[in-house]
Amino acid sequence: MAFKHQLQANRFELKYIIDEPRALAIRDYVQSYLVPDEFNPDGGGGYLVHSLYLDNKALDLCNATVYGHKNRFKLRIRFYRDRPDDPLFFEIKRRMNDAILKQRAVVRRSAVDRLLAGHWPEHGDMISYSPKGYLALRNFCDLRNSLQAGGRAIVSYMREAYVTADSDSVRVTFDREVCGAPFDGRLIVTGRHDWQFPQVAGTILELKFTDRFPNWMRQLVRTFGLMRISMPKYVECVHALGPFGGRVETLQRRVTK
Repeated sequence: MAFKHQLQANRFELKYIIDEPRALAIRDYVQSYLVPDEFNPDGGGGYLVHSLYLDNKALDLCNATVYGHKNRFKLRIRFYRDRPDDPLFFEIKRRMNDAILKQRAVVRRSAVDRLLAGHWPEHGDMISYSPKGYLALRNFCDLRNSLQAGGRAIVSYMREAYVTADSDSVRVTFDREVCGAPFDGRLIVTGRHDWQFPQVAGTILELKFTDRFPNWMRQLVRTFGLMRISMPKYVECVHALGPFGGRVETLQRRVTK
């Protein structure tokens, strides 16, 4: 598996919950405009995505989403397999009003324990050093330290994704089988038996685009009668995991906002 991972630095994301028959119909619709992304297997079915979310003991980042703060961010470490030679993607995902901005650094798995322990990054922590990537990693560690954040929950799901053929300016994803596990110090998903499944009433559809909302996407929303919702996977998994170190009672009252 190659790890090109083009990144939309500034984009818009619209989320919907749909039943599976409608998901299959929408998949047929979008394939008139988009192609499967580089990770979709030839036989279909999607691929696994895992993210370790960092937060402090009060779950301030989680609660910023719950309370609908217009300007907020998440700290996460994304990975796709447990293999020791596979890279990790340290990401800052910011929401500024309705726009999403991301910074990402591609990091060696051997560096993760030291970075999670609060140390500053080194050039050798990166798979391939670049000033932009290193700045993203420094910013990640600075936010981690200012919040006194540590690993809180691993969120996992099966993703099926479609993109524009010549760029990543438009992207449509279908996420299924969302589950969460508490972070126990190991960045491992294989063989775990402590997964919890939030109550997600269907497939999570996300329409992602830079610049303007494509006309065909607007028509898709009308044709299939889609209603936009808030569907933060990290928040939903924290809710499902219960009281593992934060203000869960607040989340239980307001997670559906």
